[in-house]
Amino acid sequence: MRVRVRAAARRIRRTRLGRLGWTKGLVRLFLCTTAFAAVPAGAGFYHVYFDRNSLPDLDGFTRFEFSTIGHIYDAHGQPLKEMASESRQLTRYEEIPPIVREAILAAEDKNFFSHSGVDYTGFARVLCKIRFGNLIGRLSRMGSRDAANNSAIFPQGGSTITQQLVRGYFLKTVTAQENSDQLRHGGRLARVLSSVIGARTVNMLVRKVEEIRLSFWVEEQMQIHFGSKRRAKEEILARYASLIYMGNGQYGFARGAEYYFGRPLGRFTVEDADKAALLAGTAKSARYYAPNASETNRVLQRRDQTLALMAARGFISPGQERRARQRPIEVVAQHKDKTIETSAVVDNILDELTSRQTGLSVKDLLQGRIQVYSTVDAGVQQVANQALERGLLVYEKRHSGARGLVQGSVVVLRNRDASILAEIGGRQVYKDRSSAYADFNRVTKSLRQPGSAMKPIVYLAAFQQATFNLDTVVPDEPISVANGNDQDVKWISNYDGQFKGMIPLRMALAESRNAVAIWITEQIGVASVLETARTLGIRTPLRPYATTALGASEVNLLELANAYRTIASGILTQPYVIRKIVRDSGEAIADGGHQSSPVHVEGDALSLIQEGLRSVVRMPTGTAHALDSRGFPIAVMGKTGTTNEFRDALFVGSTYGPEGITVAVRIGFDDNRSLGPGETGGTVALPVFKEVVLKAYGEKLVGPVPRFPAEMEQHIDEFLKNNAIGTTAITQAMASPARQYGDLRVP
Repeated sequence: MRVRVRAAARRIRRTRLGRLGWTKGLVRLFLCTTAFAAVPAGAGFYHVYFDRNSLPDLDGFTRFEFSTIGHIYDAHGQPLKEMASESRQLTRYEEIPPIVREAILAAEDKNFFSHSGVDYTGFARVLCKIRFGNLIGRLSRMGSRDAANNSAIFPQGGSTITQQLVRGYFLKTVTAQENSDQLRHGGRLARVLSSVIGARTVNMLVRKVEEIRLSFWVEEQMQIHFGSKRRAKEEILARYASLIYMGNGQYGFARGAEYYFGRPLGRFTVEDADKAALLAGTAKSARYYAPNASETNRVLQRRDQTLALMAARGFISPGQERRARQRPIEVVAQHKDKTIETSAVVDNILDELTSRQTGLSVKDLLQGRIQVYSTVDAGVQQVANQALERGLLVYEKRHSGARGLVQGSVVVLRNRDASILAEIGGRQVYKDRSSAYADFNRVTKSLRQPGSAMKPIVYLAAFQQATFNLDTVVPDEPISVANGNDQDVKWISNYDGQFKGMIPLRMALAESRNAVAIWITEQIGVASVLETARTLGIRTPLRPYATTALGASEVNLLELANAYRTIASGILTQPYVIRKIVRDSGEAIADGGHQSSPVHVEGDALSLIQEGLRSVVRMPTGTAHALDSRGFPIAVMGKTGTTNEFRDALFVGSTYGPEGITVAVRIGFDDNRSLGPGETGGTVALPVFKEVVLKAYGEKLVGPVPRFPAEMEQHIDEFLKNNAIGTTAITQAMASPARQYGDLRVP
């Protein structure tokens, strides 16, 4: 019996000792854990309340210099394009309706106006949400890198409005990187903690500590700057309402109200409590709570929670809460951007902004620090867009295999100053993809042969020699040019495969006779042609070969259009698209335009080439005679152009004088394939020009139609009246039948 008693006593003593040991173990673990936690806690306490080193620059924050929206405006001040890295509208405190302020405070920070950046009453809620199971699991797996070790421990939420603002403004990059499995902070303490609780958790804790520190500092500095705690709080709330992400690329409550409800934020009243609550919920997490037509249950639940908080705090009455809860979510239909297609214009503006304005960049426009006012007329731009698309569609009906592949470009210049009224660098949908301003701009960046659109420069060079005029008789006869550096020659033929013998120079220009253009170039020298091209503003180097007279040297469409504009106006200047730039302060820092001067040509050369280009339209055999009809009652001058093997079709033309306009059209494939036999400038490009000019003047977008000088029109009338056209039958009979010489057949 005694043995059994002693054994039982020993078992009891062992049990008590085991329990005591286990208890001592827990105490030791608690003490170790407390000591371990005390070190980072103490370091964090010092950093938050006493460390004021390595603080960010507060000037931009204080001045409310947040990224907003840069606009490009047309010549009449109408928006052409919004440019923004973040689509934001700044909202001052007094511009936030009371119902919206109350929704924000109820949903996000009820003690906002009383705390100093951090709400300590929220710490208890956060502590209750700590996932201790994950923490214990992680402690038991120290050193491992499995999924459990990377799971979250600390909850999201608990941040004040000031903390959220600090996170989005000063700590945006840090916040974006904190979910990485790599430790983003190199301190010894951070590395030790990382081995215990994981790199992601350490990243978040370090960011949170810095967020709290900066929140205290921001509130202190704003109070000093604005003179009172109340004013500082109002300014902080305004910055929060302007900075916060609202989903779908929109930032700030003002943009959110416009985007989701189609209403300015300033018009919200107490009857819009439901919408104010929706916006406040969106600010919590745009990913989950942004108003939409598909996830209504989750959005409604968040909205109703916010309404309940608003009612509990007396912001709205129970009746107002009840009515607001009963309203369905009504989001306006999101339409595609209805702004006029201006891709090439935007591309040109960005190029001009960086090349001509020292100290400014595209970033200034994207962040809303500047607004750009362009020379573009939105009405003319729309007319040109429609004309090009229609012209390409007509071509595609003749060539179904080209659908969506054939390209085109158009530019419209004002004659007096070369300001760009419209610019299209490519079709709106190319290879099933909508155009964007970053796409290839075929007006300014595409160097292509101009074909016979180059010939007026040859004739102008000849008129400056004083031995040529429109009545000079010139030979339309077989002629050859050197073919490269060897001894071979290339024979030049006309588009119609015939030669007419001796004909008036006026007729040679109107009918675009290739042989005559080469013959004239040989008479005056190709150097004279190149010099005249430079005189008219062509900057691209042209090759010093005779075939340059037929458009064998490449130019871009903008400088070709500018050469014709110079001929039409007599004014030498360079095209431009920015007329002024305005800083966000309201200061105008640049006026557009280049220096201009009368173009330097000898004698009557300018009026002669103007009359010659007018004859291209008025003479029945002219390549642009389609523009001389009752259906087109606008006096123009111009010239067709078609390159070898019908690769490109062009037409460039102008109305007369400084008050007129110049329109250039080019159509062709990017891969330089042929448009097809017979697809000339007169067939493909001229109809586009015709529609642009007809509508631009018909809709009174560019002023009244200028008239050509009466004397000029009279000279053409006399030429036609004297049966000069009829005599071509005689000269044609005298000329020998044409042979096919080479491949330069440019109409």
